[in-house]
Order: sequence, then C-alpha cells, then structure tokens
Amino acid sequence: MSDWSEIVDSLRRERTPVMLVSVDSIVGSSPREPGAKMLVTAERQFGSIGGGNLEYQACRIAREALELGEPGRLERFPLGAGLGQCCGGLVNLMFERLDAEGDWSRAEIDEQRIELYLFGAGHVGRALVRVLDELPVNLNWIDTRDGMLPGAPPAWIDAICTDTPEAEIDAAPPGSYFLVMTHDHALDQCLCEQILRRDDFAYFGLIGSAAKRRNFETRMRRRGVDAGRFARMTCPIGIAGIGGKQPAQIAISVAAEILRVYDRAQHETRCDDKITSISRGNS
Repeated sequence: MSDWSEIVDSLRRERTPVMLVSVDSIVGSSPREPGAKMLVTAERQFGSIGGGNLEYQACRIAREALELGEPGRLERFPLGAGLGQCCGGLVNLMFERLDAEGDWSRAEIDEQRIELYLFGAGHVGRALVRVLDELPVNLNWIDTRDGMLPGAPPAWIDAICTDTPEAEIDAAPPGSYFLVMTHDHALDQCLCEQILRRDDFAYFGLIGSAAKRRNFETRMRRRGVDAGRFARMTCPIGIAGIGGKQPAQIAISVAAEILRVYDRAQHETRCDDKITSISRGNS
C-alpha cells in the first residue's frame, strides 16, 4: 500500500483504538508471508493478511480484544480443518494493541520498494503507472516533453521533465529498475547505452520488437558498447503468453515481469538472511 505510512500517522493522530494484526510465522502453505500486517479498528480495516476466513476471524478477534481492552496475544490458525481454507498450512498471528502514546514502530512495513525509472509518458507509460499504483514502487517518471507528466502526482511518483534524461540514469541508486519507452527511437538508444554502462541495476527493459532489439544491438556495438552487456537488456518486454498490443495489456504484462524479478530478489534476500542466522547460531 503506497499510503500505508499516511494511514498509520492518521490513526495515531486521531487517537483511534487500533489492533495491529501481523503474520508472526507460518508452517506449510499460507496466503501471506511472515511480516504481512493489517490494522483493525472498531469499524475499519487497513491492509491484508491474506483474506478469506483467516482474515475474517482475525478481524473478529481483534475487535473483541479492542472492546475488552486486551493488550494482545498470539493465536494459532490451522488453515485446513480449522478454517476450511485449501492452503492447508498453519499461520500464527500476533495481535497487538496500539495506543496513541505507545510505540507505533511495529506498525511500519519493512518492505524493500522497487526504485523504478520509467522513461516515457505515452499511452503505455500512463497505462503502466495506473497498474503500479498499489504496488511497492517508488516511481521516477521521466519525459523530455512539456505537459506530458502530471502536475501534481501522488507521493510515490517523482515526475521529472528534463532535457537531459541520461543524468537521471547516472544518479539512480544501485539496484534500480529501468524501463525505456519514449516517443523517439534515437532517444531510446541513447538511454540504452547509458544504462548498459552500469552493471548494478536490477532490471532493464526496452519496449519494442525483436527486430528493434537487433537494430539497437548492431548500432550500440558499432558505438563501442560491450556486446556482453546486451544479455542484461530485456526486449521485447513483458511475460510470455500475453500477446495483446493494447496499452493496458502491455502494462499488465510488464508489471508482472518486474514483480517476478522483484520477488526473486526478495526470496534470495530471505534465503541469505536465513543462512546468515543459521551460521551465527552454529558459531
């Protein structure tokens, strides 16, 4: 949720009684991962721990605890026989009451966000931004044309109109995601060359056909770009199996591809953290 921190701040300012419900641990298959959170008040709910009967029962327990003034507790939920959910695993949920003067840091979502640099505010670019709205993305939306970018974008978007878009590539932090889909093929190629000079990005996608890719590779090779770097350029973009050319179809396909890269990176990070934790425990 791109406005999660605003929700947390608003509830705290309003001094609303809140129960924080978080996935403490899981065994087997479950609808959400450890660390997933939701906030429950007497009348509202923000976030999700997976939906279905698990979430329904969690909201019921949270509201009962709020009414009784309980500080919270840990609850065990077998998903199969206990809740009738086909996941079949087990979820341990932590219920914690948050008071106005208490420590709300537990409500923060410790989630690595995708730092995405999107070059181009045409039909596909605008469609992609609509798809990304509810995803963990910080968007740097860049175009060289006046009037193409929104004048008052939401907080998760930094709209940048500039004559030197290459400078935004140089300023991007390591691990960034790049998408090139401008109105000008010459500009596309210039941006591709600038991105491929880096070796620390997480993803680089170029909109276009396989023929466009071959032409770009030939031209960039002539301009001295190391051909070994071309493998890091994704073109055509989007996941396999979606062949539609409508902007919304392309946007959904590209967003899914970015999420796949992101999820793999998150999984590798969790595995590395687990290995590190085990190693420290055995030392």
